[in-house]
Amino acid sequence: MHPVSVIIPCYNAERTLARTLESCVAQQEAAQIIVVDDGSQDASRDIAAQFAHRFSQIQSLHMPYNGGASRARNWGAMHARHPLLAFIDADDEYLPGALAAAAAFLHEHPRQPSIRIDVEYCGFPADITSHPQFKEHAATLSNTVPSSLVIRRSLYAAFGGFPLDDVFRRHGGEDGAFSLALLNIFGNPRLDDCKRVRMHYHPNIHAERYFRISMGMLDASAELVDSTREASWRFVRHAYDAVRELRDAELAPYLSAQPQPAMASAPTQSA
Repeated sequence: MHPVSVIIPCYNAERTLARTLESCVAQQEAAQIIVVDDGSQDASRDIAAQFAHRFSQIQSLHMPYNGGASRARNWGAMHARHPLLAFIDADDEYLPGALAAAAAFLHEHPRQPSIRIDVEYCGFPADITSHPQFKEHAATLSNTVPSSLVIRRSLYAAFGGFPLDDVFRRHGGEDGAFSLALLNIFGNPRLDDCKRVRMHYHPNIHAERYFRISMGMLDASAELVDSTREASWRFVRHAYDAVRELRDAELAPYLSAQPQPAMASAPTQSA
């Protein structure tokens, strides 16, 4: 088993959080499950506390005020204990074997820093799911949403976590910026042989807005498009520079400098 730290940003998710947590607990690889309550005004914190009482791998953290999903994810990642991180929103759920497949891929591909799992879009309006370009846009969205991401903690730290630009806080899209950095620096592969995470529809979900804009059903202002693009590419450049600095850094000979444990001699046999 390859242990994973799962981070769940949560804001007023009392109706869905239990379902998300049950799906995480069912994943054998989810050795640590961190719920970051982002200033909820409903019973989300109580639900997280109840689950933490039942399951020792669940940890509940509390933000002092609502700061947005990116800030909550980054705070949760700071408390992660395992080398692999997974992110899932508090209204989504993992399907059986999701983290096992992702962790196995990263174990078998040690030079690959991240992997995506494929998303099933549940309950979305018919005019979206019946659109002739739905499959194409669904695949693109599966390559960006945080609930599809499993990533090495070291690379996540190098990127500095999810971006905190105000345009993302107000309109979303921080996950797109993060995936754009992955794509341009390392590639952004996805396991598309089957669906492994389920995104449930609810009114005003960011995914619906993405689908409607991409399908020409909803207009986005030129100012919003430009500011989002500018912030996204700024994050890509920041991530690229950070990774390059780490690659070029001179490593101290830490391992060779450490005293090695003495080898125990084999016991002798008496005559």
